[in-house]
Formats: sequence, C-alpha cells, structure tokens
Amino acid sequence: MPIELSRASAHARENDEGMHEMEALSHPARGEIDIQEVLKALAEPVRLDIVRYLSRNGPCACSSIDVGLTKQNLAHHLRTLRDAGIVKTEPNGRFRVSSLRREDLDARFPGLLDGVLAGLKG
Repeated sequence: MPIELSRASAHARENDEGMHEMEALSHPARGEIDIQEVLKALAEPVRLDIVRYLSRNGPCACSSIDVGLTKQNLAHHLRTLRDAGIVKTEPNGRFRVSSLRREDLDARFPGLLDGVLAGLKG
C-alpha cells in the first residue's frame, strides 16, 4: 500500500531496489486552468522572470533556472506557477524539469502568453 506524502515532502519514494524515485506532481487539467489564477501568478515580477527564462531556454531542470533566487524561493514560485497551470514540472531521473504549458495556455487564452512575453522584452 503506497504511503501518502504531504505537499511539503520531497515527493520521493523508495522503489523495490531501495532507490529513490520522484513522484509525479499534480497539475490542473487544461480545462481547469483559471484566468484569475494565471494572472495572479503572473503578477509577481520574479515569476515573470521565470516564465521569460523558460520561454527563452525551453524545458530546464529546476536547479538550473537562474533568476537569482534561493532553492526554497525558486521551489515556492515554481509551485505557484504549476498550481496556476503555467508551468509543468516532471521528474526526470534525479531532477525535476520545468517547462511552459504554452499549448495549454494558448488553447485556453489565445495570445495571453505571447502578450505577456512581448511586454517583458526590452
């Protein structure tokens, strides 16, 4: 019987060989992405920096996202972006890889992400 992990845990579990595996994180389905939550998440300048970074660099290991934050602060902001449906974070070996959910955001709110990113250039 699997053990439930709290949200604050490392989301790792031990497999049959005693190795730790990262569990998949929850994300809202495309139809559940809410414009108010998206806009609220994007209202924080550092989250805009993360979105711009992911847009320029593509999917990245969370530890390689360089926006001048501590590991804990970065994790908090990535979780907020993930909960809003802006970012997808998936386990990949010992790392987590984050990427923009551009296709989902464009389907729900056409032009929103392009407008936000265009406003950040300069």
